[in-house]
Amino acid sequence: MASNKSEKQFMLSENEFNQMAYDNTALMNPQYIDDIDYKSEIQPMNSQQTKSNQFMKNADSDRYSCWSRFTHCIRSAWATRLTEDTMDNRELYIHTTLRELVIYIFFLITLMIVAYGPFNSNTYLLTSSMNTMFLQAQVTNGTDSLSTASSLDVLWSVIQGPIMNNWYSNTWYNTQPFATANNLTLLYQNRLIGVPRLRQLRMSSNSCMIPVYFADDIKECYGQYQEANEDKKPFGLKNGTAWTYTSSDQLGMYSYWGLVSSYGGGGYYEDLSRDQTEAASQLDRLFQNLWLDRGTRVLFIHFTTYNPNMNLFSVVEIVVEVPASGSLVLNSDFRSVKLLRYVTPFDYFVLACECAFLLFIAYYIVEEIMEIKKQGWIYFVSVWNSLDIIIILISIVCAAFNIYRTIIVINLLESILHNPNEFANFQMLSIWQVNFNFAISITVFLAWVKLFKYISFNKTMTQLSSTLGSCAKDLAGFAIMFFIVFFSFAQLGYLAFGTQAKDFSSFITVV
Repeated sequence: MASNKSEKQFMLSENEFNQMAYDNTALMNPQYIDDIDYKSEIQPMNSQQTKSNQFMKNADSDRYSCWSRFTHCIRSAWATRLTEDTMDNRELYIHTTLRELVIYIFFLITLMIVAYGPFNSNTYLLTSSMNTMFLQAQVTNGTDSLSTASSLDVLWSVIQGPIMNNWYSNTWYNTQPFATANNLTLLYQNRLIGVPRLRQLRMSSNSCMIPVYFADDIKECYGQYQEANEDKKPFGLKNGTAWTYTSSDQLGMYSYWGLVSSYGGGGYYEDLSRDQTEAASQLDRLFQNLWLDRGTRVLFIHFTTYNPNMNLFSVVEIVVEVPASGSLVLNSDFRSVKLLRYVTPFDYFVLACECAFLLFIAYYIVEEIMEIKKQGWIYFVSVWNSLDIIIILISIVCAAFNIYRTIIVINLLESILHNPNEFANFQMLSIWQVNFNFAISITVFLAWVKLFKYISFNKTMTQLSSTLGSCAKDLAGFAIMFFIVFFSFAQLGYLAFGTQAKDFSSFITVV
């Protein structure tokens, strides 16, 4: 008790000492009082500023925490073996691999539905029947057909005979007319869309050099077709599209690679009428005025049909090449394609899968970007990573074409419905559809191959991969030796038998 009292007295005496020191300092230096007052004034302000700074730090910390949680969710959604550190964590490696595999299986199922959904197993039957109908049909009381035609006069008889009859079939087999007037139907099931078109390309009479030995006897020389030197001058009657040249841009036609040469998309063309009598008159006028002559190098027969039972368009392009040798070379393209994609309930299910396919593409694009950001240029060393990029790029092209085709088909069909007597140019769409089928088939193939990427942790698959990797150099060396011998024999066959045997007539057919 005495001790506490003495301490209290000591403290009071110390305070008194400080007060006395303050008074003495104030007497010696009055400015000291102002400094003390100023510090006492700003002290509360510093305290408030400290609290404000602390609040801002807490807010920034909360925002940073939210962003961290968001980025963590993103990384978790796109976590792969390349974005996570799985080198020393076997459990994490298996977890991410299985997760990638499950997502990829769903992607693969969606891709298969998109690829096989529009496919009709009866497409070949339609193509085969159209081929037989136009290429094998024979002239009445004769044996000539388009597939056996060897001269221009036989070609005319086939066009004016069985081909015309197939185009303008308005009656049943008992001569009873169809219920719908002007409904041009092929094989009783396929409707002619628009009108047929005949188009030819020509070479001029001075398109090749005549040897001096025959210069007096031979005045005209029609050379082999070359698009750069094709004849574009009016000929014959010199009026109308059949006798004057029209460019490919105006026609909207594409180049064609035939058996003899490649041909441009322009030419001299005649669109036939939907009335059989008038169409026959048009063909007769062309026949009488020698529309096809020595200058003709190729004749294209274009038309399109639609089968409502199968919802398939048949875009037909019959090509009769007339080489400088004087014979006829027949080639044809019967493209049966499904251009109206969304009609039945199953078609709309496929549409839903196509939308899901777009989401998968977006998902894998983000995944590849994250992996490239994580790995850098090392990412492109792996074959599997390159395969991923190829699949994504082809998938983007297929998805873009799907959207483009839907828009173009709608616009084209509306134009045809308003102008049924005009030619329906489905050539571009059919070609792109065939290319789309080719692209989607490659995507399906690569997608199935990519499965090996996700099952590589299996011991058997690891051994298989290592075996193939070990013998890769030997296989490459053997392939080089094989192709050297193979192409040597191909050149031998082409040079020795190219003038006699059809299978050796060109180096491509030999290979």
